[in-house]
Amino acid sequence: MRGRGGNRGGFAAARTEDAKDDAFTADAPEYPESEDSASDMSDDMSDDDDEDEDATTASQAYTALLQSFPSRQYAGPDEPRAKKRKLHHADPAEEVDAQDADMVVAEEEEAVDIDDDAQSVHDDDAENAENVFEVHFANPDDNELATRLKHIASNQWASKKVHGGGGRGVLQVPSTEEKALSRRNIKNIRDVQLKARLADNALKVVGDLDELEKIIAPSIFDYQDVLFGARTVQSASRLRDITCLHALNHILMTRDRVLKNNAKLAAASEDDDAEYRDQGFTRPKILFLLETKQACVRILDSITKLHHFEQQENKKRFLDSFSQPEDKFSDDKPADFRELFEGNDDNEFRVGVKLTRKTLKFYSTFYNSDIIFASTLGLRRAIESGDPKKRDSDFLSSIEVVIMEQADATLMQNWEHAEFVFEHLNLQPKDPHGCDFSRVRSWYLDGHAAHLRQTIILSAFLTPKINTLYNKHMRNIAGRLKYTPDYTAGLIESLPHGIKQTFTRFDSPSHLTDPDTRFKYFTTTVLPAIARLPQPPQAGQGVLVYIPSYLDFVRVRNSLVDSNFSYASISEYTDATDVRKARSHFMTGKHALLLYTGRAHHFHRYNLRGVKRVVFYGLPENPLFYDEVVGFIGKTVERGEISRAEGHVRVCFSKWERLELERVVGSKRVGKMVGDKGDVFDFV
Repeated sequence: MRGRGGNRGGFAAARTEDAKDDAFTADAPEYPESEDSASDMSDDMSDDDDEDEDATTASQAYTALLQSFPSRQYAGPDEPRAKKRKLHHADPAEEVDAQDADMVVAEEEEAVDIDDDAQSVHDDDAENAENVFEVHFANPDDNELATRLKHIASNQWASKKVHGGGGRGVLQVPSTEEKALSRRNIKNIRDVQLKARLADNALKVVGDLDELEKIIAPSIFDYQDVLFGARTVQSASRLRDITCLHALNHILMTRDRVLKNNAKLAAASEDDDAEYRDQGFTRPKILFLLETKQACVRILDSITKLHHFEQQENKKRFLDSFSQPEDKFSDDKPADFRELFEGNDDNEFRVGVKLTRKTLKFYSTFYNSDIIFASTLGLRRAIESGDPKKRDSDFLSSIEVVIMEQADATLMQNWEHAEFVFEHLNLQPKDPHGCDFSRVRSWYLDGHAAHLRQTIILSAFLTPKINTLYNKHMRNIAGRLKYTPDYTAGLIESLPHGIKQTFTRFDSPSHLTDPDTRFKYFTTTVLPAIARLPQPPQAGQGVLVYIPSYLDFVRVRNSLVDSNFSYASISEYTDATDVRKARSHFMTGKHALLLYTGRAHHFHRYNLRGVKRVVFYGLPENPLFYDEVVGFIGKTVERGEISRAEGHVRVCFSKWERLELERVVGSKRVGKMVGDKGDVFDFV
């Protein structure tokens, strides 16, 4: 293992053995490291990781860097070198490699241009006290930290409602004092304290904030957790730019502070006992949890809009593996479907990216990366690959900002992957990985990193699973904001179809037994009602049974095997040939019932014909699905196959579906429908 020794250790994150490194890079075919053409590289570009660079040249460059700091004296060649702490022993050859190749070259390439970045590099403690980064990460007040951790442990949160932007939010801070709930007023990106090299591009790309962005921007830039349940296709691009800007700003502030402190330590005398705790256990600081490879491309496009890099290393290799043309679907597919699945929709990936002063480096190993881009599935498989006794998630130990862009889409995969990733964040590392513990921040050593990590989750809607993650893993000492759209009217008032919709509530004493209760209600009440309808070929029932859960789908399908119903089924696992047969037989009336899963609709958005009646076995979590499935009947009416009065929708629900019900019928009705004595509610 190679590590950077001493207090001059840069990010103090070394590469592990090559075999382990390869397990944490994206599973793309191997390409030469110099994939980009030479014409794309400037002759004066000196910030690539050339670990074979001549040590003398590197040392001279490092000396020149130190001399560029006029306020500090550098010990010359004949004077004693700065004191270094050695917390582990290595072979002499390893130590020379770590110090001269990794450390010196890295410091040369990542040097801060103080003149160009004067607005962001502060030497005045009074100015730093106003810096949110300083207060939250770099130098939190020990007493305030202890107090807030105590409130989190006892689940004591001061709360206030936040309104605006067409929705409602709740801001919580672990405190008993209302003054802790005060927020900055951010109207324009100028109101955010940014590194100078980001400010101009940020003003061009982001600029003025709209009403919704003004609600969440203070929480994002003040390092509070954010659960945003109102993401739309229209707002996605702006949210992406804002979160990427915040991530970039955090990386630059962290790196510049480390380099400043490196210079101070190098210029310090042997008797100087000053400590500079400015790092975590490992280098990666930002984790983007994304749903597809194309989403990863969009994030990196946003990053390169906000920060100018003279060189982007391995970019061609990255685009070859991650990007595809975004025009494979016709316009009749919904906008949210096209946004999610256009381009490369592969959902198993992970890739590390390193930022230096001039270069953006794709495919860096995890332990040498600043940002990790991954799907929850890809990251879990990276952690679980290889020998179970040697599983490694230490690269997640020092993550300080997590951004999950499309949590609603992750729900349609396997939410257990997301839970797995969050369970492995900010754990104490099993191996040192070349860490200089004298530079590690105290709250890392004390095991409090999970409470200082910022988590930003963006979703089109909220569900019990997402709320559970919020309550369990979003417990930030700075506070947390949960924001949802205003569902006062609900979706049902805007539906144009004019189809009668009957909501029937069944009694369900526990959410744990709800699946059994629902199945019993369906088989004893709903199926007999369907059986009384005219049978094909006289009329053709045309009943579509929408089942959100695959497990419920299997249960219902098995119950129909020995019945007299003629039925077909389409799930997310049905192959294309069987899907065509099922759709054809249902459309012609050969099959009276069609069982249809929520995930099949999510992944394919089939336009099903022959639908005359719809039974919702349970309400879809995505309210758009309710509109689209009811719309199948509307299209049948438009084609003149049935009259509007013949179409009918029946929805089975229990009190445990309050969130799903609210999005459809509206918050002004949901209370009565869940709690009143009546159990049948009709809408037209």
